[in-house]
Amino acid sequence: MGDIYLFMLIALAILAIADLVVGVSNDAVNFLNSAIGSKAISFKTIMIVASVGIAFGALSSSGMMEVARKGIFVPGEFYFDEIMVIFMAVMITDILLLDFFNTLGLPTSTTVSIVFELLGAAVCMSIIKISKSGEDLSSLSNYIASDKATTIILGILLSVAIAFTIGALVQFVTRFLLSFDFEKRPSWAAAIFGGLATTSIAYFIIVKGLKGADLLPESFNAWAQNNFYQFIGANAVVWTLVSFALTRFFKVNVYKFIIVLGTFALAMAFAGNDLVNFIGVPMAAYEAYLVWGDSNVAPEAFAMTSLSQAVRTEPLLLLLAGVIMVLTLWFSEKARRVVKTSVDLSRQDEVKERFKPNWLSQNLVRLAIGLNRGFTMALPEAARNSISKRFAPTVKSKILDKDAPAFDMVRAAINLVVASVLISIATGLKLPLSTTYVTFMVAMGTSLADRAWGSDSAVYRVAGVINVIAGWFMTAITAFIAAAIMAALIYYFEWVALITLLILAVILIARSYLRTSRNTKEIREELEFKMAESTSVKGVIEESANNVSTVMKRGSKILNKSLDALARQNLKDLKKARNDAESLSDEMDDLKNHIFFYIKGLDGSSAGATRFYLMVQDSLEDFVQSIGFIAKTSHKHVKNNHQGLTFNQIRDLKQIEERLLDMFAKVKTNFDAMNLDELPNLIAEKQEFDAYISSDIEKQIQRTKQPDSSARNTTLYFSLLLECKDLVETTATVLEQYYKEWEITKKPEIL
Repeated sequence: MGDIYLFMLIALAILAIADLVVGVSNDAVNFLNSAIGSKAISFKTIMIVASVGIAFGALSSSGMMEVARKGIFVPGEFYFDEIMVIFMAVMITDILLLDFFNTLGLPTSTTVSIVFELLGAAVCMSIIKISKSGEDLSSLSNYIASDKATTIILGILLSVAIAFTIGALVQFVTRFLLSFDFEKRPSWAAAIFGGLATTSIAYFIIVKGLKGADLLPESFNAWAQNNFYQFIGANAVVWTLVSFALTRFFKVNVYKFIIVLGTFALAMAFAGNDLVNFIGVPMAAYEAYLVWGDSNVAPEAFAMTSLSQAVRTEPLLLLLAGVIMVLTLWFSEKARRVVKTSVDLSRQDEVKERFKPNWLSQNLVRLAIGLNRGFTMALPEAARNSISKRFAPTVKSKILDKDAPAFDMVRAAINLVVASVLISIATGLKLPLSTTYVTFMVAMGTSLADRAWGSDSAVYRVAGVINVIAGWFMTAITAFIAAAIMAALIYYFEWVALITLLILAVILIARSYLRTSRNTKEIREELEFKMAESTSVKGVIEESANNVSTVMKRGSKILNKSLDALARQNLKDLKKARNDAESLSDEMDDLKNHIFFYIKGLDGSSAGATRFYLMVQDSLEDFVQSIGFIAKTSHKHVKNNHQGLTFNQIRDLKQIEERLLDMFAKVKTNFDAMNLDELPNLIAEKQEFDAYISSDIEKQIQRTKQPDSSARNTTLYFSLLLECKDLVETTATVLEQYYKEWEITKKPEIL
């Protein structure tokens, strides 16, 4: 009988490593956002500092492991076999749940999921025990640590509001005192900022965080705890003087120093608080197995009161977990793509928004605008002018520079310090927090205070906040129910359920890895688009040629996938093609939005370059719209189970597709090689191609007169033919635009 528990323990260890890798890939990058967004230090430096922080944080997380052992349920009320069922159900559910949310693209939190999985599995086992003993449900409180569980749940929920509020308040006060011209402020201003920020980190990270790792003398910890005001005061004075000396005499940028220190602090706080999410349950299972193994008592009769006692987690195991986290941070493709995370949500300038507005966000923004107007009117004019002056961004061309930071170093420092302090406070209180949501909400609060939420972006960013809160509730409910179901299956069906669920978990882990690899390839493809920067027509031609090549390449793939799947009535592939088309359309919108900033940065002599750039963008957008229409219309037709295309229709359509793909390939080849002198040959094909498609339209007109023709089928086919015709027209237009301007640029200038 003991074999099944040894098997469970091995499975838990493997799942823990998988969960650690997946969890770090999803969560650990959150503490890199502010440092990367400010571009104050190099990416390599950020990674090194974060790695050191993770290692220290892992060693300090021993106290948090108690959450898995006794934070949610009363372990003494369960026997060893029941405890192992709970732990096994939690880990399997965690893998399945993470894959489920990633598939749907919904926000989730490993902290929220692990807490509610423990609660769901424990409640399920409690109900099973109650039903066997003949007790009523009122005795459920004997099994569940309701007070502690309630505190943990409220702590997670309130942390979202607290993080947003404190982030906004601290940023508002700091910005009012330093303004956006903070680099021109006196040395003492930077020194005070550096002193206060470093003091916060020194107390909450060094004292509160490292006290669980025995890295500091116990006497020092005791003195710091018992002499709070003296410790804070002494640190504030010392670090302010150090910051002043660094700024005044050594010309060190104290804001960069705070960003480095804050990155270390947040990485350490993350590892200290979140490590329990990944290895807390397997560690608790390991401890339970060791105690039971020495008892010589049947698993169904051995009460787990030992888990209620304070157990010192083996530092070597914590260090090993820290090493895995660091390696994941360095080598995970998903972690390396941190630039595509929440940096954009808190940018000072205009960017593509990640969340779509909804009814609630629209009305909240409208309400906030009304309240703001009333509050502004109540302030004296002098106060209004003073605030406006302090919050007026400096006039820079940063929005035109692709390498410009998303926000300045003051906001980056506040993001890091506030988030790390909040997480460390929770770690000191042994309360698990969602570090993802805390860092996200702090960034949202600071960006709001910095007036980064303009009228063009507020509704999207409020929608993002709402999505985070909705994701919290969805994760909690789903985790609770799923873990309860898993616990019941494992308890009643033992080996059968265990093997089946583990195989399912392995399949989903493998699928997740393959999906990540595929998404990485797609994202690399997305990054091939290039924003124009040149002020001359020739420069714009050379810079935007890559965009034409990319549109042709990706348009060809979507067209081929759509028509091939339509012929086979393959709804899955049609959905992929539709999603690819939407992704391409979104990226074209980014290019279109860039035109505003491009024009603002040009002088009056660049009208020709501007006009050409506008015309090319418009033509490429028409091309992408036609590709998107083909993908979406085909998907809708098959999804509604309408009559498929006939053999003759498929044959004719495939012939058109082959000619289109050949044309797109030639265009791509010429633009890749910048061989634009060959464009007239491609343009000349337009008339003959138009006639070819027109003849197919005539064929379909004759088919429509046949008695077995279908209205839906005919409508779809005519739509596809006309869109193919539009693709030919649009491609020719792009070629004509480029060739015309290319010929002009080759003419010698008349002096």
